[in-house]
Amino acid sequence: MSAPMPRSARLAQSPVVLHEGRWWLVGDAGSVPVADPSFATVLDDFAEAVAAADRAVADLRARPSEPSASRTRGR
Repeated sequence: MSAPMPRSARLAQSPVVLHEGRWWLVGDAGSVPVADPSFATVLDDFAEAVAAADRAVADLRARPSEPSASRTRGR
């Protein structure tokens, strides 16, 4: 089961924001809702991939450090 999505979340330092379940393009002049369902699906898929990558990195950082192969050579 995945964690609940926040009401608003920016997508990986992009000008795209998910707000209350809908994608928006955000710029200096204002915001425009994403109306194309295909583009919204691509954004959903990318957001899931970014979240999975973030979880994988967090898991790697949580592991106890192991000596690298280069540090153990020659001992």
